[in-house]
Amino acid sequence: MNTKVNIAGVELKNPVMTASGTFGSGAEYSEFVDLNRLGAVVTKGVANVPWPGNPTPRIAEVYGGMLNAIGLQNPGIDVFCERDIPFLKQFDTKIIVNVCGKTTEDYCEVVERLADQDVDLLEINISCPNVKEGGIAFGQDPKAVEAITAELKKRAKQPVIMKLSPNVTDIAEMARAAEAGGADALSLINTLTGMKIDINRRTFAIANKTGGMSGPAVKPIAVRMVYQVANAVKLPIIGMGGISCAEDALEFIMAGATAVSIGTANFYNPCATIETVEGIESYMKKNKIEDIQELIGVVL
Repeated sequence: MNTKVNIAGVELKNPVMTASGTFGSGAEYSEFVDLNRLGAVVTKGVANVPWPGNPTPRIAEVYGGMLNAIGLQNPGIDVFCERDIPFLKQFDTKIIVNVCGKTTEDYCEVVERLADQDVDLLEINISCPNVKEGGIAFGQDPKAVEAITAELKKRAKQPVIMKLSPNVTDIAEMARAAEAGGADALSLINTLTGMKIDINRRTFAIANKTGGMSGPAVKPIAVRMVYQVANAVKLPIIGMGGISCAEDALEFIMAGATAVSIGTANFYNPCATIETVEGIESYMKKNKIEDIQELIGVVL
């Protein structure tokens, strides 16, 4: 039985990985999860300099998920290269580094710094506000998506995955823009913008007012968007959004995703990734499926 998948020339032993920002860089979960069993570990977003993140409170529970406005707090690329990459290199799994920035130059700096590092893929978080364009996210303007993708492709030594924002009118348009810019793969969806009011305190539940919504409630939207993008472009897709078990993961795979990322579920079930790997294997055995490729995009 073959569970191997290929993302832009990088072979993963199975299609299950962690979603950026929900797993740190693996160290805190390694007590619960055998990282060797994962297809890949996707790191928390890393910027060219340390980011303090947003003021607290910055997480709130909502029906069917959670809101977060962490603000991409991270120690910066120097600490990341010294501490996190060596830790992950101990394990037999692929390393995908999530990159964030406030300007195109910020992203380029991180990508250039990673050129000589032993990591496998770069995932570019284009849901960051573009400070030079009045704060609109890079991923909400197709011209900006194509431009930043092209700029990063000139500098990157590893294949580039563009992580698409769902907070757009037409996700397929953004996917085509990333493909036109030379992206090697796409991941989607990032969080949906949401808000919660604390009626007892009569104020916002999180200090940032709005936050990114993730968790089971976003899954049907994410599956629909993966399906749309799979029909619009020829690139491999990493699907995510509300995945907590093998059944969820298989929906994304059948909708056209080559691999999947598990995020919010890690917070309430640290073993969610391993259970999903095992669940996919069980499904394949039960249904006499020899190769996972038989399932990818089966409904397209």
